[in-house]
Amino acid sequence: MKNRISRRRFLKTGGLALAAMAVHPSLVWPSREKTGLNYVSLRPVAEKRNFVSKTVDAVIEKIKSHIKDEKLRWMFENCLPNTLDTTVRYKLKDGKPDTFVITGDIDAMWLRDSSAQVWPYLPLMKHDEPLRLMVAGLINRQTKCILIDPYANAFNDGLVGSYWETDHTQHMVKELHERKWEVDSLCYPIRLAYHYWRHTQDVSVFGEEWHEAMKLVVKTFKEQQRKQNLGPYSFTRNCDRPTDSQINGGWGAPVKPVGLIVSSFRPSDDATQYGFFIPSNMFAVVSLRQLAEIERQVLRNDSFAKECTALADEVDAAIHKYGIVNHPVCGRIYAFEVDGFGNALCMDDANVPSLLATPYLGYCSFNDVVYRNTRKMIWSDDNPYFFKGKAGEGVGGPHVGLKYIWPMSIIMKAFTTDEPEEVRACLRQLRDTDGDTGFMHESFHEDDAAIFTRPWFAWANTLFGELILHTVRKYPSLLSQPL
Repeated sequence: MKNRISRRRFLKTGGLALAAMAVHPSLVWPSREKTGLNYVSLRPVAEKRNFVSKTVDAVIEKIKSHIKDEKLRWMFENCLPNTLDTTVRYKLKDGKPDTFVITGDIDAMWLRDSSAQVWPYLPLMKHDEPLRLMVAGLINRQTKCILIDPYANAFNDGLVGSYWETDHTQHMVKELHERKWEVDSLCYPIRLAYHYWRHTQDVSVFGEEWHEAMKLVVKTFKEQQRKQNLGPYSFTRNCDRPTDSQINGGWGAPVKPVGLIVSSFRPSDDATQYGFFIPSNMFAVVSLRQLAEIERQVLRNDSFAKECTALADEVDAAIHKYGIVNHPVCGRIYAFEVDGFGNALCMDDANVPSLLATPYLGYCSFNDVVYRNTRKMIWSDDNPYFFKGKAGEGVGGPHVGLKYIWPMSIIMKAFTTDEPEEVRACLRQLRDTDGDTGFMHESFHEDDAAIFTRPWFAWANTLFGELILHTVRKYPSLLSQPL
């Protein structure tokens, strides 16, 4: 708490200029020409940006004209390009595009975060060849990462090692930043590659190396169904945070093999309580079906495509048999975690994949009856990690602790509704809980948004930009009115 209080005092006394410099260490304060009554752009000056996309810049200017609220307009301009401005490292390697995307204030690349960080730019690639190459470079880099170790969640840009080298696990090599096994870490690269292909029709990223990585993905998923044995992965850490390590010598709580896939850690990088993390299993169903489509249509590999589809069908059937429970208040809901023995954890966490984000990732419609019941549980006191205070309301999680709300959860609430007024309320809350920094954060205190974690969290920033784009597209007149 001491660091958060210090951060709050810093913001209140240092002003926006200093806060902006904290967002990126090389940021040079741009022109002080006003873009609104009191708001100036907090983007790095052009020559200090890591990657420049003329198309993204043009979209920003176009969308700003649709946003009446000056602060929201300012935040959109700061947030949408934050990944490109501050986190992308693009180059050609052996004649091919290669892209490393750091998560922000941590100089490492998560397979999950990097995929999500570039996601809003995908529809713009057809009009922007440098942008397309940058995304292709990320797919190429992720392919190499998976081949290094499919059980790792985060990677270094080279053989630099990390402060997690003392973790007790089987394969902690210098290329790895962290080796926490999370099912979604292998789903996000498939999602990115599939939609890259759909937007561009470019198949150059689907070479033999990519196919070998995908075979490793399926092999890893099957290993973690744990039908024959516990598999090759275990993990413990010398630490004082129980959620940073796994019990039972690193193997986790016992599970009954029922067709679901064990995820030792959640997308928050916190340890699972019961190994079958349902949101990631849902994501795996979607991703395996996308992978099957690529293998069948692009690589003409029908046998592997059938293997992917069969695994997806097996996991999907197990979700419906073991992942749906009767909640005493909300009725039939999707459980957060189960173990196959009949035990279930009923809650949600803000990180994506989450139960709240299930329609966003394409597993079901937000009109699905079980999902709607689940959503009611999530956004209520029946979810132990739902918080509501003077500053706002939303979902948090054990990663940061009690009373801290993640803007990501508010963004996902807006993505999973067809009620314009609910979207408006979410946007209003996002606008009012930035701590007057112009950016999103990992979390903010329920009673004071000036107390927050992670001033430079590119995924949250870009996701907020994506929401604005989505809102303008789906509700063209909503942002042209006062919030």
